[in-house]
Formats: sequence, C-alpha cells, structure tokens
Amino acid sequence: MNYKGFVIIVAAAALIVAYASAYTIDETEQVVVTQFGRIVGEPVAKPGLHFKVPFIQNANYFPNNLLEWDGDPGQIPTLEKTYIWVDTFARWKIVDPVKFFQTVNNVFSGMGRLDDIIDPATRNMITSHKLIETVRTSNRVIDNMEAIEDEDDSGDDNADVLTIETGRSKIVAGILKQAKPKLAKFGIELVDVQIKRINYVEAVRQSVYGRMIAERKQKAEKYRSEGTGEAQKILGSKERDLKEITSEAYKEAQKIKGRGDAEATKIFAEAYSRDSNFYTFTKTLEIYNTSLDKNSSLVLSTDSDFLKYLKGYSK
Repeated sequence: MNYKGFVIIVAAAALIVAYASAYTIDETEQVVVTQFGRIVGEPVAKPGLHFKVPFIQNANYFPNNLLEWDGDPGQIPTLEKTYIWVDTFARWKIVDPVKFFQTVNNVFSGMGRLDDIIDPATRNMITSHKLIETVRTSNRVIDNMEAIEDEDDSGDDNADVLTIETGRSKIVAGILKQAKPKLAKFGIELVDVQIKRINYVEAVRQSVYGRMIAERKQKAEKYRSEGTGEAQKILGSKERDLKEITSEAYKEAQKIKGRGDAEATKIFAEAYSRDSNFYTFTKTLEIYNTSLDKNSSLVLSTDSDFLKYLKGYSK
C-alpha cells in the first residue's frame, strides 16, 4: 500500500469517526446521551453542533416544545346521573428529559401516561358536579335570558338550575391540579387542560330533543290560543262598534222622520183649518179607497152620510 492510499484510508476513517461523534440540535429538540443504555452527563438543550463518543454513545432526541394531547371522547355521568360525552385536550412538554427517558422512554409512551392520568381526573371532576357547572363558567346573564325566564313556567326552579357555584373554568383547573403532580414524576409538565366538547349521549339527546319539541309545541299552542282570544276580542269590539253605529244611525233617522211627520202634520193641520169641509171630503175619499172595490157590496139607506159626496157628484 503506498502512502497516498494510506492517507485516503485515514481521512475516510477520520470522517466516519467525526460523523459518528457529531450530532446537531435545533430549537425544538433536546438530547440525552446514553452509553450502553446508561445516561451520561447532563441533558443537552442548546441548539447547535455537539459531540459524543462515537459508536458507544447514542444521542436520544426528545421534543423541547409544547406538545399536543387529544383525548378520546368518553361517556361520563354528571352529579345528577346524566350521561354526557366529554372530549378533552391538553398541552404538555418534557421538562426533565432524563426522568422522561428513565420512565416512559419515548413520546408515544408519554401519550399513554397522559391518557391514564388525565382521563380519570376528568371523570372525577365531571361526576362531582352538575351538568350546568360543566357548561357555564359564571352566572352572567346571557342574551335573551329575560325572555326565557318569562316563558318558563317552572318559576323559581329555573333560577336554581342556572345558579353556578363552581363553573367550567374551575372544573378544568381541578383536572389540571389533579393530573399535574402525577405527571411530574415522569418528567412531564402539564401546561393546560381544556374541555373541547360536551354533548349528551344519544339516548339522552333524543329525550332532550323530544322534550324541547314538546315544550315548543306547548308554547305554540299557547300563542295560538292567545291569538284566537285576541281575534275574538277584536271581532267583539267590531260587533259592538257596528251596533253602536247602527243604533246611532237609527236614532238619527227616527229623529228626522219624527221632524218630517211633525212638519207634514203641521201642513195638513194648516190646510184643514182653512176649510173643515175639505178635511171631511179628503178623509171620506180615503175611506172609499180602502173599503170599496169591485167586489164590495153595501146596503145603505139613501140618506146615509157615507155616500153623501157620491150623491152630490151624481147631481
């Protein structure tokens, strides 16, 4: 082997050794160096190029940023034994990579520890409080609450149901408080826990929908009844007004008719007062007109006053 070949071999070996001994860390990573499975030195979290003993030491990478945990939705009974689906999520980070490596070893196993600790803590808090406590945070008056209270026939019971003593924010704080110290022994810091979604289970949901539909139908029937009553009231007012108008019109017509009759009587009286025979003559003609027709038969003496105007006419 000549000198040139030897140099190449040495250079290649040096590159291999350098490559095996060097490792890099970015801002989202931290490294625990192990030698034959045992931890060597302190964890390395500073970004940049670092070195280790080649071939016998390994660099074990762990995330150094916030990680996401998304729990599986589960059925949990509330304090009043109402079953609901609760879906939670959390944010966590590895604050002690040595302890994390010694206990759970990897992120996948760490997720399993989060499942084992957060889910029971969530169940404990939900089962210890009423459903309304998990939904609302405070007794703040929501939009249209005044209208809802006016429509509610349950009276003071509704106010009791809507009274918040703990609230959702304190419930999630309680979950965090229960789970955080249990995860600390794994080198995990639980940063935050929140409830993503709450929903009734299917059987309860159908029952709630049925009750809501029945209540809306009851309200609709109430409004229809009130509308019918108002319509009858309007019709009654219309009939009353029509009768008042008709009565006033009839009264005025009778007054006018009375004045006309009085005027006519006055004219007739003035005419008859000028000649009494004229009055007798016109009244007799009226009697002739009403009592005599082509089928009438009368037997009267010749000196009867009833026919005196006919006798005078015949002359």
